Parts: sequence; structure tokens; C-alpha cells
Amino acid sequence: MSTTTVEADDPRWVDGNALAGPLDEIMGTDLTVAELTCVGCRTTRPLAAMRVFDRAPGLVARCPGCGDVVMRLVRTAERALVDLRGSLVVSLPPPRA
Repeated sequence: MSTTTVEADDPRWVDGNALAGPLDEIMGTDLTVAELTCVGCRTTRPLAAMRVFDRAPGLVARCPGCGDVVMRLVRTAERALVDLRGSLVVSLPPPRA
């Protein structure tokens, strides 16, 4: 278990909707509706419900339940790096026809 506290009203964090724009630029779709299953506590929540630290060179999303990192997003001049090691499963709804 993580020792990081991720309180909803902590001003260091924003909700997972902060990832909407950056992920849309990379993937071409709204991934905030995706559900992630946390490796630490095995809880499944929408990406929009995660706690995101956005005051660094990248974005770090943490599980609001246990505080473990579920996603990292870093952009360089040539690449976008998405690290999902903290997620067991990323579940997406099917594309609309």
C-alpha cells in the first residue's frame, strides 16, 4: 500500500478530467470514461475519478482509494509516454457507430 494520502480536497491534486485534453491529443478519443483497475487495491474506477498531480513535467494519476500511481503521462518534443503499470485493466466502452 502507498503512504501517499490523496484527499479529494487537497489543493495539490485535480481530478482525472485534467487528463482529457492531453490524452485526446494522443489517442484521439475521450479516455476519461475509461475504467482503470488499480494494482494496489483492485478497485475499478473511471479515469475521471482519479487524483492527478499536474505540477510536474508530466501528469501523475493516483487511485483515490489507496493512493497508488495508476498512470503517468509525459510528453517530450518527439513522443508521448503513457505508463499504465499501476493499472491491472483499462476498460473502454465500444466506439459509437
